[in-house]
Amino acid sequence: MPDTANAEGHVKPFVYETLTTKALHFSICEIQSRMQSLKPLALDLDYTRTMMGFLLFNDRPDTIGMIGLGGGSLAKFCRAYVPQARIDVVEINPHVIALRDVFHVPPDDARFSVRRGDGADFVRSPPHRLDVLMVDGYDTDGIPPALCSQGFYDDCHDSLQSEGLLVVNLHMGHCDYALHVERVRRAFDGRILVVGDRDCGNSIVFACNGRRLQHGRTAQLRRPRHFDSTAWEELAPNLADVMIELRKTAFD
Repeated sequence: MPDTANAEGHVKPFVYETLTTKALHFSICEIQSRMQSLKPLALDLDYTRTMMGFLLFNDRPDTIGMIGLGGGSLAKFCRAYVPQARIDVVEINPHVIALRDVFHVPPDDARFSVRRGDGADFVRSPPHRLDVLMVDGYDTDGIPPALCSQGFYDDCHDSLQSEGLLVVNLHMGHCDYALHVERVRRAFDGRILVVGDRDCGNSIVFACNGRRLQHGRTAQLRRPRHFDSTAWEELAPNLADVMIELRKTAFD
């Protein structure tokens, strides 16, 4: 058996470090996560900033679930700048969790936890209903089948509060990309918004089991008073992209 895998078949990632960044890789060809060494809370990869577009529809969620830890970029950002939220992060690969200190992921506390588990199991039996569910679970082969089936997206819908939001990171180049988007659409009765990132590699799908997306079409892109101004400026270009797509989208 290759030394990159343990008995459970989980591939051990490695960290590639430059003078200014640390990146998590399963292979040298693809970056799973990247952190700026001098700004560990910054969202360095474009698609992660787009995923924070949920703030346009709910800037004060009480509960956030995350499937996939990676280098912890989204987990750290939400913990720092959405301080009222309880955040539950589920990661199936123990080797990824073992690197949390390398990427400055804070220790667990009363409102923040990282635990090992299967994302499909998590949404099937969530510890509580979620205001926001962020799905960014990838392994060496891409998105696992268990995290993109129709049943999975149906369970995502059922794990959310009324008016809860699902945010999914998909690779636009995947052969089943259109099928995955259609499955989200079916699970949420057409109430979805698809936004490509600026690198043209990822597509972020927002879905709601209420009408937050439709109501957001008339919203203005302005910083909530309680939100850190520097962090908001970092997100602003991507949030503007979300608003542009939102105003072009006809909901079913």
